[in-house]
Amino acid sequence: MINEEIIKTFYTAFKRKDFLTMQNCYADKAKFSDEVFVNLNAKEVRAMWEMLIKKGKDLNIEVSRIQANENSGKAEWQATYTFSKTHRKVINKINAEFIFEDGKIINHVDSFSFYKWARQALGVPGLLFGWSSWLRKNVRRKAMAGLADYLRI
Repeated sequence: MINEEIIKTFYTAFKRKDFLTMQNCYADKAKFSDEVFVNLNAKEVRAMWEMLIKKGKDLNIEVSRIQANENSGKAEWQATYTFSKTHRKVINKINAEFIFEDGKIINHVDSFSFYKWARQALGVPGLLFGWSSWLRKNVRRKAMAGLADYLRI
């Protein structure tokens, strides 16, 4: 049950835009991946959440179906926000999977439809090319460059 509480704490903090509490949920050897940010280490994932919260002026989070056991857990969550590059509204439905060790998250993987996200966030280019590896690589490259810039601040 403690791991279920970690997930609840994480998403409650996310909803309140409390990135410090979110960061504290991760172990120092944590890893994170999703469709845009791939293979982040603990320092990077902590910075990613801080950056997204600080830049996400209208970010709204809803979480459901939290489940956990002694080693792993999962949740479904939805992020609603305006994508800053295009000013387009995005409603992103995400499945999260967690691995825990010593009361902290050591692995966190979020999965969602990149194509659905690209259609909403990018408009016509996302509709036409959201299925392509070229667009996915381009979005990942820009996201990682933004995170690297944020880490330098």
